[in-house]
Amino acid sequence: MNMTSTEGQLRIIRTFKAPRQLLFKVWTETEHLRKWWGPKGSTLHVAKHELKPQGLFHYRLTSPDGHQMWAKFIYREIDAPEKLVFLNCFSDEEGNTVPAPFGPEFVDFPLEVNHEILFAEAEGGTTLTITVGPHNATPKQQAFYQSMFESMRQGFDGSFDELEGYLAELQ
Repeated sequence: MNMTSTEGQLRIIRTFKAPRQLLFKVWTETEHLRKWWGPKGSTLHVAKHELKPQGLFHYRLTSPDGHQMWAKFIYREIDAPEKLVFLNCFSDEEGNTVPAPFGPEFVDFPLEVNHEILFAEAEGGTTLTITVGPHNATPKQQAFYQSMFESMRQGFDGSFDELEGYLAELQ
């Protein structure tokens, strides 16, 4: 996995041994997201999933120790199988946007984080380029977000390892 940062955004590039159509499906279909989205060992409950511009993917992650966290995607652009853009936000059970639920040290984490995911055919699979960055954030939130890049890289790495394992099961 390759990681770079520019202009306050984190860019991660990883190639998966799967066709582009399949990789796009596992990012956009409920039954697939349930199998891999989130940290290793967590379970995903989908409250709502509307794959359309301004549609909502509202979900709860439960960790192995029982800790629950709600979040949501608000889809902005869907161009199958090439591009997916959404805002990712922490939420409550009703779907209202809330601050990061990790304690007072995360008070400056942005409320909205934009994700742009590009799916490009590559030899033997598909290269995924994901660019993430704060949306409508204050300068303080932007600085805090940038300070979290290494932690976020580790989180994406873990999720992408889960995705890679799931893709291997499907093929």
